[in-house]
Amino acid sequence: MLIGLISDVHANVLALEAALAALKRAGATTIVCLGDLVGYGPAPNETIELIRSSNILCTLGEADERIAYGFATRAKRAGVADETIEWTRTVIDADHVTWLRSLPVQRRLDTPAGRLRWFHGSAEDPADRLNLQQDPISLTRMLQRHRCTILSCGGSHVPYFRKVASAGWVINPGSVGLSLNGEPGADYALVRIDGDGVDVRMDKVEYDVAAVAFDIVAWGLPAVIAEAVQRGRMPTRDTDGGRD
Repeated sequence: MLIGLISDVHANVLALEAALAALKRAGATTIVCLGDLVGYGPAPNETIELIRSSNILCTLGEADERIAYGFATRAKRAGVADETIEWTRTVIDADHVTWLRSLPVQRRLDTPAGRLRWFHGSAEDPADRLNLQQDPISLTRMLQRHRCTILSCGGSHVPYFRKVASAGWVINPGSVGLSLNGEPGADYALVRIDGDGVDVRMDKVEYDVAAVAFDIVAWGLPAVIAEAVQRGRMPTRDTDGGRD
């Protein structure tokens, strides 16, 4: 069994196409997405159309939630995140908003190695963040609390995975559409489950970042996002970007 994990697509359909093609070449039999399909990028409709047509098992991200429900109670974020959300509201198709409202906050999949559970932020709230870099005892308790052997969450835009002794694995597949680990490209993770156990591999695939940067600027979205897509990190003048 080979499972592909993706997250934080952020309306970057060229990056999504590249990631899905790489996963297909690798032989992934199931692809799951941890959410944040919209925000930042210039192609929210095309991105959601591709996710839907590819039958990817997806959960609700923080940016998706803001578009789907328009929560007035969410605090304003630093950087340009809210500006890009407001732009997305003006272009997204109503049918896609309805579909975003159908997404669960968390999902699970039973595998030969035990249960895989995934969500964007936490099992209760897409805007939360789990710390996957805790000590092994805390991570073991986290896996036990979520009743799974493989736990995956997103939001940081930086790939990370760790084997937690005999308890299982924690995985953040990074970001397809706005990777911030210092190298441009579309992040993804592959989880192979067979008779030898579980093997996790992180990878990144190239795509036409210049074309995406051009579209970002052409649509009047913040130039800092175009720069981040091309550099693989937020410029120092806007270091967090209010990322989801």
